[in-house]
Amino acid sequence: MSERYLVTGGAGFIGSHLVERLLGQGFSVTVLDDFSTGRRDNLAGIAEPLRARLRVVEGSVTDPAAVAAAAADCAGVFHLAALPSVARSVEKPIESHAANSLGTIVVLDEARRARRKVVYAGSSSAYGDQDAPRKHEALRENPLSPYAATKLAGELYCRTFARVYGIPVVVTRFFNVYGPRQVADSPYSGVIAAFCHALLYGRRPRIDGDGSQSRDFTYVDDVARGLVAAMRATTTGCEVVNLACGGSHTVLELLETLQDIAGVRVEPEFAPPRPGDVRHSRADVSKARALLDFSAQVPFAEGLKRTFDWYRSQQR
Repeated sequence: MSERYLVTGGAGFIGSHLVERLLGQGFSVTVLDDFSTGRRDNLAGIAEPLRARLRVVEGSVTDPAAVAAAAADCAGVFHLAALPSVARSVEKPIESHAANSLGTIVVLDEARRARRKVVYAGSSSAYGDQDAPRKHEALRENPLSPYAATKLAGELYCRTFARVYGIPVVVTRFFNVYGPRQVADSPYSGVIAAFCHALLYGRRPRIDGDGSQSRDFTYVDDVARGLVAAMRATTTGCEVVNLACGGSHTVLELLETLQDIAGVRVEPEFAPPRPGDVRHSRADVSKARALLDFSAQVPFAEGLKRTFDWYRSQQR
């Protein structure tokens, strides 16, 4: 029998890509998802021969019994389940805390009982705005939003459980992940998904702020590959590592590139900056190369083309 891994939030945008990669590499997978933000359709395209190694459990990471049932016979845990979006956390901080902070300690508690390795989906929002051209893992955290605080709280639990209980944990900090399956028509959608949706349906893309804010956009296939590398690497204690491209693109540059791909020009609509948003975010990826032998492979323009083509294929 192949090794089985638990992926919490496996029906989500990033989680479903990770599930596909694990199955494609011959592993078995159990998905735990309450489908509050994850979608069953995200797993519907998995090829039939692979589906025999996939088990889906509907339940919440805040429920210890559901986590224990899903984790049975699993060699390790990828903890991706979370309530995403800075804007949502500003509106609903208690809900974000329950899903992100409480959910993480429940998963870690089951992992320490079963003595299993955990790969935790952290967030670059933990860095906040700091005077550093590249955010490196030794920087002191400075969260600017409830979302960032909840994800950092999960990290602190990871570090503590590794120290107290001796379980190996890798915290992977994501930097603006994008690609197919990201929700595009929600007020909490990521900027690339929202721009693709606007360009396809003839609407003015909305830019919060002046558009000169910059991000380290990372294609989802690269992130899924990095997560598997984090699980398979020989590590002890708790390691914190940026999982990103190491590049930097402004929101205006992003929109211009997408307009070139779409073959249209639409004047954006500018809105005030959102509370809790970071001005500039770019990863130092040297630790990922050294610890995980990981570097991103999908160039910015190529990833955008794949993403836009996917959204175009979903048009009805």
